[in-house]
Amino acid sequence: MPDRPGYRGGMDVAVARPPSSALTGAVGIGVAVGVYGISFGVLAVASGLSPAQACVMSMLVFTGASQFAFVGVIAAGGGAFAAMGPAVMLAVRNAAYGLSLTSILPARLRDRALAAHLVIDETTAMARAQSDPDAARHAFVATGVSVWVFWNLGTLAGALIGGGIGDPRTLGLDAMFPAAFLALLAPQLRRPSAPVAAVTGVVIALALVPFAPAGVPIIAAMAGVVPGVLAGKGVRG
Repeated sequence: MPDRPGYRGGMDVAVARPPSSALTGAVGIGVAVGVYGISFGVLAVASGLSPAQACVMSMLVFTGASQFAFVGVIAAGGGAFAAMGPAVMLAVRNAAYGLSLTSILPARLRDRALAAHLVIDETTAMARAQSDPDAARHAFVATGVSVWVFWNLGTLAGALIGGGIGDPRTLGLDAMFPAAFLALLAPQLRRPSAPVAAVTGVVIALALVPFAPAGVPIIAAMAGVVPGVLAGKGVRG
């Protein structure tokens, strides 16, 4: 990463003051994720995990889709190894996100490893929606810290509540993540190649959902990037 005046590299951006709009958006996303984190805590305990296990998973794994996939398999009677399959498949997408964020992640390996823990759907979408690298970096850090804090607070609250509120999906809480993520992705569709990649990915995922294991449609949908790139080259040509 090239040196910039006033920027010392590493995770110094974590203490920089992000733009107010990015900070407001980051807190809003964090609160929404925290509410949904309550449902994870409830479902994790209902599936047989202890409150401590649910909280440690949220702190260390920190990717909601994988966590829900894991506890879903456990709740259905599967073992830990069986639950790891769909959980890992859903987490693979974060590696692709990391590649797209290389330019704004810290240069030093130690700090980059720490920042990698915050590479999730929400942080990637917030960073990619910004107009310049500095704003993207601030949005990434602010959103990552906000989501991590509220997700873990929500998990703790849900784990302590246990099954007292029933299945949170009956309250419509399961719609929060996809709705917020789609709203964040909307600006990306203005790029010339983005609509082609998005539509292709959706078609691939929907075609595989009826018979593919959980997580496979999401991974396969990344193949939509190929026609998107080709379409982008055609537009530039």
